[in-house]
Amino acid sequence: MTDTNWQEQLRRGTLELAVLLSVAPAPSYGLEIIRHLEFADLVLTEGTIYPLLARLERDGLLDARWVEGQGPRARKYYQLTPSGRARMKKMAQEFRAIAHGMEEMIATVIGDER
Repeated sequence: MTDTNWQEQLRRGTLELAVLLSVAPAPSYGLEIIRHLEFADLVLTEGTIYPLLARLERDGLLDARWVEGQGPRARKYYQLTPSGRARMKKMAQEFRAIAHGMEEMIATVIGDER
């Protein structure tokens, strides 16, 4: 596996959590979510984000509604459902546990070379 493939797999593994975290503070539309994720170095294309948003909506983790008058055309805003908020919290706990374990292993093997 190349470095690029490994990085892509790492990003994909965290993408669902990142999207849920992105919409947690307030309802957001697709491009707004993409920009938020780009800021966190999770660069996405529309071809990646919109199918994921649709799946999260189908799974009952996000609600969506169309809003007129906020731009040149209607925007679809996504927000967490109660199930989505619970899933986000559980995923965040699991992510932190894994990240903590990895940080411990890295520190033991290669030290703190940040």
